[in-house]
Amino acid sequence: MLPAPVILLVEPQLVENIGMTARAMMNTGLEELRLVNPRDPWPLGEVHQKRMAAASSGADEILQKARVFGSLEEALADLNFVYATSARTHDMTHRIMTPRAATPDMIQRTQNGEKIGVMFGRERTGLINDYVVLANALITIPLNPAFTSLNLAQSVLLIGYEWYQAQDKTPDNVLHTGGNLPATREEYLNFFHRLTDALDDAGFFSTEAMRPAMMRNLHNTLQRAAMTEQEIRTWHGVLSALIDTRNHKKSNDKA
Repeated sequence: MLPAPVILLVEPQLVENIGMTARAMMNTGLEELRLVNPRDPWPLGEVHQKRMAAASSGADEILQKARVFGSLEEALADLNFVYATSARTHDMTHRIMTPRAATPDMIQRTQNGEKIGVMFGRERTGLINDYVVLANALITIPLNPAFTSLNLAQSVLLIGYEWYQAQDKTPDNVLHTGGNLPATREEYLNFFHRLTDALDDAGFFSTEAMRPAMMRNLHNTLQRAAMTEQEIRTWHGVLSALIDTRNHKKSNDKA
């Protein structure tokens, strides 16, 4: 993973939100947290410390390394490019991006050796104009226009999620087999032929004209199941039980 963006919380009001932000950062591979003029004096007292730690759900490492600054200018001093998050345009000329569009820009800048940061404002009011003008670009998260309010940690999580996903290599779709190998074509066809023989004996194929179409339907259904070797063996057992039950019933009927 590339060096992650610095997360800056400007004048955060609640220690719980700082804790939840740390949790969101840990979830998405963000590592550096900077606090600008938090409402509660830092370092925190024991009660506030416990409340923040509880909200972080174990993201202690990020909280322990968090740095506190007296001004936003100090917190931004070593950064080459800064994004400000806001639901408002602030009636100023700005480059405005969605998180998804901003992420490739972040990655390219990071690859070029730039140190980047994303800043978030107060929980209730967001970033004021004097802080927004210190950013190079604005990120606005597209949400329901009738209700765009987000918790501070939610905003961090959404930005972090796009950052993490852009570099993550998890397959979009994978069949987990629990260590069992997929059935070979031979194993599959042996089962299929045994099944169709049993269906023949039971009179399932009512007309010869319909037999090819019905066989294709059975093939397609079983192929979509993508069975493992163990599953094929299980279905052999199911089929054996049904055949044995039918043969037993036939014997009893003759008696």
